[in-house]
Amino acid sequence: MVKFMRQFQYQVFLIPILFFYTLFTIYPLIKSFLLSLTNFNGYTKVYNFVGFKNYTKIFFDDAIVSGLSYTLFYAIATTVIITLLAIPLALILDQNFLSKNVYRAIFFFPSIPSGLLLAYIWGFILAPISSGVLNKVLKTLFHLGPQPWLSDPLLAKLSTVVVSVWAGTGWHAVLYLAFLQSIPKDYFEAASIDGASKWQQIRHITLPLLAPAMTVSVMLLLTGGLKVFEIPFALTKGGPGFETYTITQVIVLRGISETNYGLASAMSIIFFLIVLVLTYFQVMWMQKREDKIQ
Repeated sequence: MVKFMRQFQYQVFLIPILFFYTLFTIYPLIKSFLLSLTNFNGYTKVYNFVGFKNYTKIFFDDAIVSGLSYTLFYAIATTVIITLLAIPLALILDQNFLSKNVYRAIFFFPSIPSGLLLAYIWGFILAPISSGVLNKVLKTLFHLGPQPWLSDPLLAKLSTVVVSVWAGTGWHAVLYLAFLQSIPKDYFEAASIDGASKWQQIRHITLPLLAPAMTVSVMLLLTGGLKVFEIPFALTKGGPGFETYTITQVIVLRGISETNYGLASAMSIIFFLIVLVLTYFQVMWMQKREDKIQ
């Protein structure tokens, strides 16, 4: 008995966490799956079992197909661009120069306000009419006419990505900066004595040791991108047409606006599985990369 208690003495502290995780995550997930098999409308308590009929409807809904396409584009684009910008920015902010803490605060600041607030502010900047801030600047400097930043399908997609990159790069740069400062300086001193250039030190020491940070950052960016709602919704409301519809927006629309909770629950389950599979393979692939580097 004593041996058993010693073996599981720390696991006891996990019981409250497991209880709340089951209550707020596992139970709603199971409940959503059960509702996805019914025609529940969210208001009446009378609903019927319809099997997998809601799941088959998903593949014939133009808004869902468009939402899935845009969401994947947004998630991949923001993940790649923010990663490519955040690592060099972290390397710069890791240097010793005057007012470096001020610059760190400046780059970190866009990640503090909510995405919804930032998107509304950028909505004034990117307004497609001539009174938009960016269009005024382009007219003053280059005599260009109003550009449809939020009403053209391609420009609207790119605009949502640009705003998200602007808001998220500083936060992920700070994440990389924290990992950079944990790398022992002895490695760089030894490399300098051996005649390694700055670029060789970055390539053979810094980047390999940043692999764990990259795994965490990419996972957060990918899952956040797949679950995005507020920035595209506040900027374009999903338009023009269904071009910037996100999966989460379609789920809210079908569930709340159209009172079709059965279909919305089926979409939630499918979306959960997509996020789970993509995240699992991303983490597994990047952890194998870490082991290979080490």
